[in-house]
Amino acid sequence: MELPTLTDRLDERLDTDAYADVDASANGLQVGPGDLSRTERDSSPAVDRVAFAVDAAAATIEDAAAAGADLLVTHHGLVWGGLDRVTGREYENVAALVENDFSLYVSHLPLDGHQELGNAAGLADYLDLDADTREPFGSLGPVTIGQRGRASDAYGVAELRERLAGLDTGGRAPQVLDFGPDEIRDIAIVTGSGADWLGEAADAGVDALITGEGKQQAYHEAREAGVHVFLAGHYATETFGVESLADLVSEWGLATTVLEHPTGL
Repeated sequence: MELPTLTDRLDERLDTDAYADVDASANGLQVGPGDLSRTERDSSPAVDRVAFAVDAAAATIEDAAAAGADLLVTHHGLVWGGLDRVTGREYENVAALVENDFSLYVSHLPLDGHQELGNAAGLADYLDLDADTREPFGSLGPVTIGQRGRASDAYGVAELRERLAGLDTGGRAPQVLDFGPDEIRDIAIVTGSGADWLGEAADAGVDALITGEGKQQAYHEAREAGVHVFLAGHYATETFGVESLADLVSEWGLATTVLEHPTGL
């Protein structure tokens, strides 16, 4: 498949344009040959194998090259808030992509918020939240970056914490701000750094907010609101989206490889 055909398909499936005004990440093709305009696509590079990872970093770029990938797809990319110059770490990583002759495609908030393929949706599947009860959660301007749902069988605090410990946490136990009800059924999810949506969770009347990492003020906000907060790890909560994309791209007929580099954070 030609590179622009694949990136167009991913952009359309993930609704990338909808997040352009709210995401600091430069989503879509971040590093690749030419401007890939339709008039130049006869000479566009072909993609036969795609590697997927949470982070674009030296380790994942090296592993993607070793796997013979033509494209690396990540959740966290190299370009945030514009690119004034390419030096230091950015230079080394871009140089590695160019030297190994493969491209980088990034999907940050679009891959958090997608209600079927996204990180929150994948975590909701993992927790067996009822599909009929799920709805978008985590408002950010005109879009959402999470999901909310209801468990048919209530969790206890210890049970839910143990379930989350089964994620790729790097051996680090999930933290819990235990301020909610004994039975946990209604759960809101914002993966990664989602503590800022605790107020929305409280307003929605959920029993628990699950996210990756917290902030100091979350303790008092959770205590005053009577909501549990589970901090399961930034990396651990954001592996679902790239795995879902790998499955999707495999269905499109391309070979795929998922690269795992847990951070424990």
